Amino acid sequence: MPKNNLIDRIQRRFPPLGFPIAVIYKFFDDMGSYLSALIAYYTFVSLFPMLLLATTVLSLVLDGHPHLQQRLIDSALGEFPVVGHQLSVPHGLSGGGVGVVLSVLAMLYGALGAAQAFQYAANTVWQVPRNERPNPLKARGRSFLLLGTVGLGLLATTALNSLLGTYFHFGALSGWLIELGAVLINVVVFGLAFRLGTTSPEPWHSVLPGAVIAAVLWQVLQRASVTYVRHVIAHASDMNGVFATVLGLLAFLYLAALVIVLSMEIDAVRVKKLYPRALLTPFTDDVNLTGGDKRAYAGQAEATRTKGFEEIEVTFRPPPPEPEKKSVPDPEDLADPVDVAGPKGVPDPEG
Repeated sequence: MPKNNLIDRIQRRFPPLGFPIAVIYKFFDDMGSYLSALIAYYTFVSLFPMLLLATTVLSLVLDGHPHLQQRLIDSALGEFPVVGHQLSVPHGLSGGGVGVVLSVLAMLYGALGAAQAFQYAANTVWQVPRNERPNPLKARGRSFLLLGTVGLGLLATTALNSLLGTYFHFGALSGWLIELGAVLINVVVFGLAFRLGTTSPEPWHSVLPGAVIAAVLWQVLQRASVTYVRHVIAHASDMNGVFATVLGLLAFLYLAALVIVLSMEIDAVRVKKLYPRALLTPFTDDVNLTGGDKRAYAGQAEATRTKGFEEIEVTFRPPPPEPEKKSVPDPEDLADPVDVAGPKGVPDPEG
């Protein structure tokens, strides 16, 4: 038995092995890396205008209140890569009236683009047919709801940090309580976002596992980004610091988007029973498709439906039979036959 056949049979019968393989295969079927890059791009576009606007607000509203500025810096916003580093010197960026207006417009463009990209990714992951997705106006209205959800989550995280830091003192335990509270808030935020991202909101029990995974990994990425800022950007020269900041931020945003897309893939594969998959199905047509393969490919085809009166029927032919191996004749059988009796008229010497 070939080794790949043995491994294929094992992963089909062993869900803890077959499920991750199915998630990875569906991620590549949906071109998840491109979906992640799209989300990261629009988020990157919105961050720098948001930074300019935030520093302007800090300079005007919190002037003369350094303790409030420091409290905001220590919040979840301050822990966000690059933003927290820039907020530590709120006068580092200036914004006049024109700058504020341009920043708001650019921030709305990038933020709405990121929300639109997230909706596109969510509908792709859940295989929602194109004709059932919201029209451009409804999609942008849903994008504002998504942005409001993220904003409320950020405010809740900031309030949590302020309350625990001002009114409650648990010593070394305070840091862990803040981390746990931030994770719980992010679970709610990601769960709401995963439900709002699709045309037909999935029930909470369908999106909760992915929301938990995304919240935990988001917290890990935040801690890693803080370490990057302290050890790389803080010790770099002005020119190198600019490149380190931009590249580090792009890497962070792409990894964060990757986490979000993979978390949604986990939910979709689990809910739609898109596992196990044939081990070699991405590489060749010469495979016996599983039920998970057929459901995944059928859903992918049905997601391309553009009109309600359009019908898409998916059928699968069995793989072509293996060609029969032709037996190679023995070279001795191809040799000229030997005349045992000898030439005619020549007596046998032993006769």
